[in-house]
Amino acid sequence: MKKMKEFFKGVKKEMKKVRFPDKKEMLKYSTATIAFILFFAVFFSLTDLIIAGLKMLVR
Repeated sequence: MKKMKEFFKGVKKEMKKVRFPDKKEMLKYSTATIAFILFFAVFFSLTDLIIAGLKMLVR
């Protein structure tokens, strides 16, 4: 039981060190994440279409 108490004391101490992003930073990070997702979605879709087209030519 003592080890568990120590663990949660450590967790509480570490949580005090955590800095959460403000609204401006969160918007910036979210925008960057969505942009990367869209870029890779388009990239892989085009790659898939090209490979499928090449497969049709080979047959």
